[in-house]
Amino acid sequence: MFISVLELFKIGIGPSSSHTMGPMVAASDFRNRILTFVATHVVDSDLHIRCTLKGSLAFTGKGHAADRAVALGLHGYSPEGLADQPVNELTERLWHSRSIALNATLSARFCAAEDVVFDRSKPLPQHPNGMIFELLDPSGKAILAETYFSIGGGFVNTLAEISTLDAPLKMEPASSCPYPFDSADVMVQMAADSGLSIAAIKRLNEHTKMTDAALDKGLDAIWRAMQVCLEKGLAVEGILPGSLKLPRRAKALFKQLQDAPAEANLNDWLCAYAMAVNEENAAGHMVVTAPTNGAAGVIPAVLYYLVHHEGGTLEQVREFLLTAAAVGGIIKHRSSISGAEVGCQGEVGSAAAMAAAGLCAVRGGSPQQIENAAEIALEHHLGMTCDPVGGLVQVPCIERNGFGAIKAFTAASLAKRGSGIHFMPLDGCIAAMKQTGLEMSVKYKETSLGGLAVSITEC
Repeated sequence: MFISVLELFKIGIGPSSSHTMGPMVAASDFRNRILTFVATHVVDSDLHIRCTLKGSLAFTGKGHAADRAVALGLHGYSPEGLADQPVNELTERLWHSRSIALNATLSARFCAAEDVVFDRSKPLPQHPNGMIFELLDPSGKAILAETYFSIGGGFVNTLAEISTLDAPLKMEPASSCPYPFDSADVMVQMAADSGLSIAAIKRLNEHTKMTDAALDKGLDAIWRAMQVCLEKGLAVEGILPGSLKLPRRAKALFKQLQDAPAEANLNDWLCAYAMAVNEENAAGHMVVTAPTNGAAGVIPAVLYYLVHHEGGTLEQVREFLLTAAAVGGIIKHRSSISGAEVGCQGEVGSAAAMAAAGLCAVRGGSPQQIENAAEIALEHHLGMTCDPVGGLVQVPCIERNGFGAIKAFTAASLAKRGSGIHFMPLDGCIAAMKQTGLEMSVKYKETSLGGLAVSITEC
């Protein structure tokens, strides 16, 4: 299997990779399909676009701005293209629009408040994050339709694509890579046989798609975006959007640490950094999927601490990201990174495993120690539910990223002090996460129907 590091880490906007970025990508794709369709068919001038959100997208899509993301995508915007734009102002303007300009002469009726339908009936069987786009003629008959699934991390599959996959992911065939690992066990063995690091074999796999220079440029852009997001979060106060009226805390926490550094510990710094990122995500601002938006603070927090407290270099940042992506790709291939599919163990759990692997690598860990670090971090997130209060990526999500970063740091340190030999393999841990997710009640998989989401009055 092969998934590029530049696909796993994507620059986009919050608050959710699966519920915001995914629907935007799907909507943009459907717009392109409409343009292709009208170029080859005689159509009426009175066209109408409708989008029906299913499953988790229906239950928490409102709090995750899925309807607004659909509007942005249909108007031709992409998550990456909006990363440095005033998204809230643009969204507000488009929200009141009642049509989509398809080309110079043709438009279609679309009002986001009316034409994005939150259907809370039975979800589509292929994946809990389903959405159906339709182009309707004047009689209301669908003349073009496509079903999409937002599978986590901003990745989107059509119905035809997801039906042909063992795991819900577009992947290159194994033969396309010099080191085609599809499990942690194979990855470690390939590293041992070749004498190369995990980052090195991941880099060589990337060479099938791009040059070293292009890869490093992409990695550096990811790191810059992570830093910009984190540092903005440390500098901003105010109330986060949504019904909870939650105040930002990262800036005040960071100031306390700056004013009394002798009293600050590692956990304090990691929490400040991770919370800063996820407050920016909750605000709908630029963020990097790492591997999702809901878990976007873990890896930047660990990396930022490495660079700004321990003197980490740019080369180490690249090694960290490549190693993390190798582990993240395995998790996505063998299980899921979607909270709607397996709960938060797939989001913050995966992020912590990736961060632990990356940190262990740059500290000189062997492939066996790196695999152990990832396993320790993931193991201690197993069973974690996704139960966002108010359908917002705020409580418990923001604090949870801080604790994910702490667990990642601890896992890397513990693994580095060991020999690499350990009882539970990472592959076994990933399998356990998948099975746990399958058996987990839908109430706890990003629907806000159980757990903390329904306990707020009692708390």
